[in-house]
Amino acid sequence: MAPLLLALAAASLAWPCAAAPSGNRFSEARVARWAAAALRHVAAAQCPERGGLLPRPQCQRLARLSQGPGPAVYVSEPARPGHKVRALLPDGWGDRPGAPPFVAGRNQSGSPLRPTGAPSAQDAILVLDPTPGANFGHPLLLFYVDFHVSPRRCRSRDSLYVGGYECLIPAQRSRCENQLKRRPGRGKGRSQRSAGRIRREEPPVGLCEIHFLPMVVVAQDPKHLQRLNCVDLRGYSPCPEPLPLASSSSTAAYCELNKNTRRCHRQQLPLYKSCRMYQTCDHAVLIAGGWQEQVTYPRHAQNLLLFYQMLRRNGFRQEHIKAFFASEGQASVTVEMGDVHPATEKLAIRSHLALVCRSLHCADSLVLYLNSPAASDGTMLLWDANRNGIADPKERYPISELLADLESCNARRVLLFLDQSYPGPLTKKLRASRRHPNMVLIRSTTTTTATTTASGGSAFAEFWAGLQPDQCLLQHLLPVGPWSAVFGSGTPAQLLNVSLAGAPCHSVPPLGEEERQRRYQGCQNLPTMLWIVAVQTATQDPLKPLPAARAKRSQAKLETGSRDLKTLFRVYEN
Repeated sequence: MAPLLLALAAASLAWPCAAAPSGNRFSEARVARWAAAALRHVAAAQCPERGGLLPRPQCQRLARLSQGPGPAVYVSEPARPGHKVRALLPDGWGDRPGAPPFVAGRNQSGSPLRPTGAPSAQDAILVLDPTPGANFGHPLLLFYVDFHVSPRRCRSRDSLYVGGYECLIPAQRSRCENQLKRRPGRGKGRSQRSAGRIRREEPPVGLCEIHFLPMVVVAQDPKHLQRLNCVDLRGYSPCPEPLPLASSSSTAAYCELNKNTRRCHRQQLPLYKSCRMYQTCDHAVLIAGGWQEQVTYPRHAQNLLLFYQMLRRNGFRQEHIKAFFASEGQASVTVEMGDVHPATEKLAIRSHLALVCRSLHCADSLVLYLNSPAASDGTMLLWDANRNGIADPKERYPISELLADLESCNARRVLLFLDQSYPGPLTKKLRASRRHPNMVLIRSTTTTTATTTASGGSAFAEFWAGLQPDQCLLQHLLPVGPWSAVFGSGTPAQLLNVSLAGAPCHSVPPLGEEERQRRYQGCQNLPTMLWIVAVQTATQDPLKPLPAARAKRSQAKLETGSRDLKTLFRVYEN
């Protein structure tokens, strides 16, 4: 009996939960010890050029952090004895550095295949957010915490021993590009001769950083509730406050346009009111919000409201501004903006863009404002409707789909305001595209992530909120510096030499306010001849020859119509 009592006493001393607080959280001292050890680990790693837990500039800034608040700290709730937790990421799950990479494949529909195995389970999850004021995604530090691990075993796994038989294991994204991959392109790197030409290869590119807060679930919990919470620690950044729900009820069930059930109680987007015959209008589509309730903050609603107010001041009608924000339970901005649709309606977003772009003379200025979380490849995350923590095809909006929806758009000009992280992939594809001759991308050039100001809003949204109806886009853009415009291949720069509603900037004599509102802002009635000629051009089959007599009559009508059309265009332009 005595040996058994001694064994139980030794086990109780080694049990790490002895320091755990009462309730469902770890003690602040324990979490602070983990966070301090993680920061020391980042500083001791000397911030490698590639392959680290963070990009080198952010790693160096975090390693030099001696004054001011540190990163925001997130930790999972303690699980029951014998239970483990798992971290699920929207674009995969975390893995240990140096683990065998997952070779991404594609199925018959072209969607990426997901790993068949399950993510590894640990005792606790620790996440450090170095830039809590930036939009998601941006690089984060994720550590697995294992209990009952001896110092020798912890160090043999290239992990960090923090005492008390606790081991911190750094994690990286498992579904990412191979860090040793070399891609042809410009830049520094060694040269090789291939087929008689010199080919330069880029240095290795590491895209394995974790960019989103994971959804931490208990492996034995069938409900898969979020167990990751922010902790306010002394010396670290305060926890951000999520946007409160507009109603106490749970989020409405996921409803798409291809479903017709009792759960789809909400009226769908009235697309038929967007375009009318013999009328052209200014249209706008706003997509904002977070990926989940935990990462949807009041600043997202503030950015959306600022941009909406700017559009209304520039003459955009309320019924022609379609806003898609978070989920139904978080659309608190509807009090000031009217009808705001949830971002879960991806098909409604794409259908509306297709209607505006494919209809003749429907849109004069088409404005898009994007403030959703973005992955490193530019994919927008709309909303985790099924709450599984993984971005399914209906919950993400890739760049390829966005450019396909705006391809050869019939609008006079398409202005895309990008207020989110990682604008580089969209910039690269737009510059190489020849199918977007009237599209301009306006983005930030300061950092890779969109940051917030002292007032809590986005610096990008606050800057463009000051655009006045008589201001030229080019004049408002150039004097500041941190914003830039990206044009598609063959796109004229004159698209920015107008106001947001399309009014000329340097007309002689200058336009008055009443004339600007009547001729350019809101909606204008178009001559009937524009529609007749446009319909004839769209419906005529160029491969089918006309009879001789009919061809003569059609030629005469077109010649007469072209002369009248030139006159009408001249009047309409001036």
